[in-house]
Amino acid sequence: MKLHPSPFPIRNCWLPKPFGSGAYRHWLVERGSLTQRLKESCNRFSVERVRQRWAQPLPDEALLLKLRSHERALLREVALVCDGTQAVFAHSVLPRRSLKGAWHNLGGLGNKSLGSVLFANPNVARAPLAFRKLLPHHELYARAVEFSLEKPPCLWARRSVFTMRNTPILVTEVFLPGVLRR
Repeated sequence: MKLHPSPFPIRNCWLPKPFGSGAYRHWLVERGSLTQRLKESCNRFSVERVRQRWAQPLPDEALLLKLRSHERALLREVALVCDGTQAVFAHSVLPRRSLKGAWHNLGGLGNKSLGSVLFANPNVARAPLAFRKLLPHHELYARAVEFSLEKPPCLWARRSVFTMRNTPILVTEVFLPGVLRR
C-alpha cells in the first residue's frame, strides 16, 4: 500500500478533477480562453495588475517547472474584472529561461491579458488542468483576497503548464465569488 505524505491528501494537493466544486465547476473545467469567456459574460472587462516581481515560486510550482532550489522567477499577478467586480485572480510563474527564449515578450504585458496572448498562438501547448480547493492558510488564497471585501471559507483554483518550444510557464487561476455572478 502506497502512503501519501500528507494526512489530508485531497485538501493538500492538486487534483485531476474539481471534486465538490459546486457552482464553480463550469468555470473550472472551461478548456478555452478564460479571458474570452469572461469578456463574453460582462459589459466591461479589464485586467488589473496586482503585482509583478522577481521572487521564489511556491515549492510545488518550482517542482512542476523543474526550477532549481531557490531559483527565482517572474511572478505576475492580476485581477480579471467584470463590470467592476473582481472575478478571477491570476498568478503566473515565468522562469527566467522562458523570458529569454520563446516567451521573451511576456515580461511587459502590463494590463494586457496573458490568456489573450497564449490562446492566440498556435504554437502553444497546454497540459491538462489541475484543481485545488484553497483554504485561508494557503498563500494563493491570501493573495487572491488581499484587496477583496469578500473572504469566503475557501476558493477554487485551477492551474496548467503552457509550453512553447519546450519552454514552460505556469498559470494558476483562483476563482473569486464575483465570478458566480456572471
